Amino acid sequence: MESTGRIVLVPTPIGNLGDITLRALEVLKGADRIACEDTRHSAPLLAHHGISGKPLVALHEHNEAKRAPDLVAAAAAGETIALISDAGMPGVSDPGYRVVQTCLEVGVPFEVLPGPSAVITALIGSGFPCHAFRFGGFLSVKSGKRRNALQAALDSGETGIFFESPHRLVSTLEILHGIDPAARTCVARELTKKFETYHRGTAAEVLAHFQTHPPKGEIVLLVHPA
Repeated sequence: MESTGRIVLVPTPIGNLGDITLRALEVLKGADRIACEDTRHSAPLLAHHGISGKPLVALHEHNEAKRAPDLVAAAAAGETIALISDAGMPGVSDPGYRVVQTCLEVGVPFEVLPGPSAVITALIGSGFPCHAFRFGGFLSVKSGKRRNALQAALDSGETGIFFESPHRLVSTLEILHGIDPAARTCVARELTKKFETYHRGTAAEVLAHFQTHPPKGEIVLLVHPA
């Protein structure tokens, strides 16, 4: 008898707990177990939507390579396993990639549900051109690599999108200002949450703002050539 098990990548809200699809809730409620980037972080989301009694398995960047074969083997044996990250789409700067690769290698079916993504939300909210864009993930802690990534984004002529720590944002804006003070810049902060903000302007203008208003929260940085 052919197994009916599968892995399902389920996007979760990036801030507002109400931003989850009916299909995502259906999968989470029907799953045999849920693989979470951080079980402590995911528990409140599941409780908010009345999902309880499900075995939760930690799946994060430090154990994904080791745990992926076990999860895929369980799916091959007939389990439905939902995979969620702390926020947004699994696999986008979050665990999920290695699980998908393992599914492909051994022929176990998997599904990817549509849902919240900070990348797309920030892109549309920035007001920058969105017909072509580059997502660079988290910017490096090394200033030289950050400069190279920002320069490449501006040289491409497309909208560049990056995740950045609030502790490095001013430093990164200083680098961007050094490349091109007139570069179109947007800092999207705390998306979908109570204190969501978009700061738009030239690199010089946005830098000046955050030099006097220390940033907090989760940040998406967008750049576009002037």
